[in-house]
Amino acid sequence: MFEKNYYCLVAGLREYTLESEVKGFDAKEIISEVMEELSQRDCEAVREMYGYYDCENIIALRAGRSAFNHLGNFTREELEQELVSPQRLPERLAKVVRAFADQEGEDAEGVDFTRTFENVLYAAYYEECAQSKSRFIRAWSEFDRTLRNVSAAVVARATSRPIESVVVGGGDVVEQLQRSSAADFGLRGELAYVDAVIAAVNDEPNMVEKEHKLDMVRWEQAGELAGFDYFNINAILSYLAKINIVARWSLLDPKRGREMFERIMAELDGKELINKQ
Repeated sequence: MFEKNYYCLVAGLREYTLESEVKGFDAKEIISEVMEELSQRDCEAVREMYGYYDCENIIALRAGRSAFNHLGNFTREELEQELVSPQRLPERLAKVVRAFADQEGEDAEGVDFTRTFENVLYAAYYEECAQSKSRFIRAWSEFDRTLRNVSAAVVARATSRPIESVVVGGGDVVEQLQRSSAADFGLRGELAYVDAVIAAVNDEPNMVEKEHKLDMVRWEQAGELAGFDYFNINAILSYLAKINIVARWSLLDPKRGREMFERIMAELDGKELINKQ
């Protein structure tokens, strides 16, 4: 099936963002406005991306914490209901919720209860994304899982904790993180960004700066994964991945959030999208 192109939408992304800046940056509003222009299939890809925040919110609700990320697909009330009786969550996530609610039930088969609910839920989310019809979602989720696993492994090594207890999911990179004693876990030849991630975690004592450096790795990767996509859903997902980073820093550090916002503006201006078609 051919990908649908969104010439007017992509050309208008700058206007979406500028309008939001006038009102006060509102990532949720930008997401909603963008999704109004997408096909049903492409809307599903967007929902898959934001499923990460649903996992984040489910974990917080289950632990009794008040924190709630409004970038998720579901409201707090909807997720509270899903925790009682999953009806709308993707099946892999729903199975984890049901399994941990009843460890003797039929959904418990195959669930590793030696791991935390958080670890198992995120593993299910990444498995869900690995089956996505969207090329960008498959690549982005694998990158995101790997970045988080490398970060967690570096911290585990520094604190003498078993790496297998902190990584999510499986695969070659996870096996390498668990067995390698090399400073870069033997991954320098496989992951171009591994040195930047390890340096950010190991060498940056300031937590805010550490998070900023990791988000810059995400920013660059979001662009690279859609480097040759100008008008299709991959270009839009890349844009939304950066909007998510801006949203985070608008809360953590408004000044830095504005700088990232301005960087999006510069990138959108610099692409000269229409001329590339």
